[in-house]
Amino acid sequence: MYSSPSSPPPLLVLSCSILGFLLFLSAASSTTKIGQGYRLISVEESPNGGLVGHLQVKQKTSTYGPDIPYLQLFVKHETQDRLRVHITDAEQARWEVPYNLLPREQPPLVKKTIGKARKTLFSPSDYSIGELIFSYTVDPFGFAVRRKSNGQTLFNSSVSESDPYGDMVFKDQYLEISTKLPGDASLYGLGENTQPHGIKLYPNDPYTLYTTDISAINLNTDLYGSHPVYMDLRNVKGEAFAHGVLLLNSNGMDVFYSKTSLTYKVIGGVLDFYFFSGPTPLAVVDQYTSFVGRPAPMPYWALGFHQCRWGYHNVSVVEAVVENYRKAQIPLDVIWNDDDHMDAAKDFTLDPINFPRPKLLAFLDEVHSRGMKYIVLIDPGIAVNSSYGVYQRAMADDIFIKYEGEPYLAQVWPGPVYFPDFLNPKAVSWWTDEITRFHQLVPVDGLWIDMNEVSNFCSGKCQIPKNRPCPGTGAGWECCLDCKNITKTRWDDPPYKLNASGMQAPIGFKTIATSAIHYNGVLEYNAHSLYGFSQAIATHKALQGLEGKRPFVLSRSTFVGSGSYAAHWTGDNKGTWEDLKYSISTMLNFGIFGVPMVGSDICGFYPQPTEELCNRWIELGAFYPFSRDHANYYSPSQELYVWDTVAESARNALGMRYKLLPYLYTLNYEAHTTGAPIAQPFFFSFPSFTECYGLSTQFLLGSSVMVSPVLTQGASEVKALFPPGTWYSLFDTTQAVVSKSGDYFTLDAPLHVINVHVYQNTILPMQQGGMTSKEARMTPFTLVVTFPAGTNNGEAKGKLFIDDDELPEMKLGNGYSTYVDFYASVSQKTVKVWSDVQEGKFALAQGLKIGKITVLGLAGMGEAIANEVTGEPMSSISNVEFNTTQHQFLGQQEDGVDEKKSVMVEVTGLELPLGKNFAMSWKMGIKG
Repeated sequence: MYSSPSSPPPLLVLSCSILGFLLFLSAASSTTKIGQGYRLISVEESPNGGLVGHLQVKQKTSTYGPDIPYLQLFVKHETQDRLRVHITDAEQARWEVPYNLLPREQPPLVKKTIGKARKTLFSPSDYSIGELIFSYTVDPFGFAVRRKSNGQTLFNSSVSESDPYGDMVFKDQYLEISTKLPGDASLYGLGENTQPHGIKLYPNDPYTLYTTDISAINLNTDLYGSHPVYMDLRNVKGEAFAHGVLLLNSNGMDVFYSKTSLTYKVIGGVLDFYFFSGPTPLAVVDQYTSFVGRPAPMPYWALGFHQCRWGYHNVSVVEAVVENYRKAQIPLDVIWNDDDHMDAAKDFTLDPINFPRPKLLAFLDEVHSRGMKYIVLIDPGIAVNSSYGVYQRAMADDIFIKYEGEPYLAQVWPGPVYFPDFLNPKAVSWWTDEITRFHQLVPVDGLWIDMNEVSNFCSGKCQIPKNRPCPGTGAGWECCLDCKNITKTRWDDPPYKLNASGMQAPIGFKTIATSAIHYNGVLEYNAHSLYGFSQAIATHKALQGLEGKRPFVLSRSTFVGSGSYAAHWTGDNKGTWEDLKYSISTMLNFGIFGVPMVGSDICGFYPQPTEELCNRWIELGAFYPFSRDHANYYSPSQELYVWDTVAESARNALGMRYKLLPYLYTLNYEAHTTGAPIAQPFFFSFPSFTECYGLSTQFLLGSSVMVSPVLTQGASEVKALFPPGTWYSLFDTTQAVVSKSGDYFTLDAPLHVINVHVYQNTILPMQQGGMTSKEARMTPFTLVVTFPAGTNNGEAKGKLFIDDDELPEMKLGNGYSTYVDFYASVSQKTVKVWSDVQEGKFALAQGLKIGKITVLGLAGMGEAIANEVTGEPMSSISNVEFNTTQHQFLGQQEDGVDEKKSVMVEVTGLELPLGKNFAMSWKMGIKG
């Protein structure tokens, strides 16, 4: 859905962002020190483990309000690799992210009287369990976190006179704390924003976290999600160490990053830090998602291709889109509707003229018979309409966010709306009921929750005008309510001004007034950035309860833990080459955030892309974890079949994606069980390869498949970085690249070509593709086995997970899943390939078979000498063929690699049941 209407015009925002950035830089470079810090007055062991201490302010100051005089410190090693440091008001409870939304251990209750005689233990100052050591200084109080294995300091809040930042500050509406950083640390995370400098955090760029409906074309600006977590990667004498730092706080914050320090300035809540020891990037994400929640399992079809557009005006138009994809022979799994299906943009309704239920149901019967799916949009705003059943039931249940005792009035697409309060259990029940009712009306396969930052076309306290219609005849995004700004409370006009919208906009601008009230008296000021997260939880719960099937939810606004419930797309981008490039960094960031199912609008949301750009975008977008073409109401059609050249690129790129679906689905399983991102930066697999630390123009799928897209206009080749080792082209496995120590190679990339390579020592499970994922997943498997080029000794391995993807849980042990480990070795001219199957019953019931095994990088020419398949001579198995092809290499080869003796061996005609262990072997001969 279009976001700019609920924000200032993009050019205005961009120009204002420049002003905001200058203000941000001024604040960042300011040497003004707000407070004098705190002293530690007591510390003792907590009955439930950990330490509890108390801090007293050293000298009161008035900037940004009075200091909180006494603080409670709670420190605990929650696991061997996770340390928590929690600081709050010692005398009264403060707002925190609700424990029912993000389950975690509660810190000790605050005491009502501080300052009397207390047990004091100032020694030892080092506290350690597992890999992380916590230490502190007493006066002024500061703390540090070190790595036990090498003594490396990961976080240090102590301040010296020469530091450009001050001691810790803790006021009701202003919290500040800083850490020193080594100058060579590479930082990643702190989103959501569009980062023009790539995935690495860039010194002095603004990092503001406050969920905002502002187009993703705005650079270095707070966007739809809030993720106050970063990963720190350091290379010490050639060895890489990574750790993660989460500040669990839902209030708005500015984070100032210089090359040697990082400072948080937060407008409320508590300081609740979690440190994750790593030491690898994958370990950091594993530890992080173990805490905030593992990524949600996706149904198999969600990894297929999706088509959407705001402006599919009626059922016939949607039918034509599906038919045109079929005619063009472009794979398509999911067709979407934006709000076009609704009656006057009202949630959970159908337009009786353009989307009559009988015609829509007939269309869905046809779609579902092909194995395809249908998803629609719902916005959080509920139209204020006394004849509208959804509104009536919501009013009866009293579930809307309030202002001065009445539902808070806003405006979105239907006109005047109220917003459900998903912190209210009754609202969650009401939402579940409405989704159930709607599903009975239309059997949708998933839901798309949009505009949930929350977006509001108006600001302040509003009333429905009495002398004119609202909405009127103007643009739907123009505010038509009668509104007055709200600045009378400190919640609407806090003392510290966030760099909101990149221009220090009021924090209630085009959203819910921050003095509005949620369930149990919670202020919108505190809960603002949780709205999309809480809605995703409610929507996921409702969908799962419908038929017991695995839910699919796509959410624009996200928070810490959202990946456990929803996928994400990167919002309203632009059809430009710059946006094409930016999409990679945003995608990779969300993998770090624990939201691996992510992608950008392919070909751009607005305006219409050029034909060349759309070619290049589908070549890249075919390898986003979430792959969807989506366009704006006002843009011409840009479906992949519109241009013949784009259709050819789509068949090529999506054809490969659909062959890779078993691999992608296995990555989905790994994401769900370990948090591992589906799309990963190179440094996840090559953490000691410093050349790749800032690389933002290529990426990996899992650890083994590398995507190197064209990102510049008019290019017919691409300069790609190859980490050390052998890489084989997936589109032509006879083509290989051997990188000595991590080199750039220039690859041919004519208009319809996307370069995708697979790394050595891998076994990649593939199938034959199809027009839908349902069709593709029943085709025979091919195992692509890769060794270093020309090897005589080597090992390779891979894995495969399959299951009944309609089941809510993705796991082994339920009788509806199979997991296979694949292994291969070459030694003394003997090649062996075998499998180890867990719970093969499901795969056997599906009739899945391995029809081909391709082994790459073998030394010598293959001869069928003493070949066996599971103990039987290969010659006794009919239809089996054994073919050998010499590899072709790009560029200078590694010393010792004999190009003439590195070959690909293909074994075809196999019928190996996937659900049974197999073993095959042969000896390699040498010819001429």
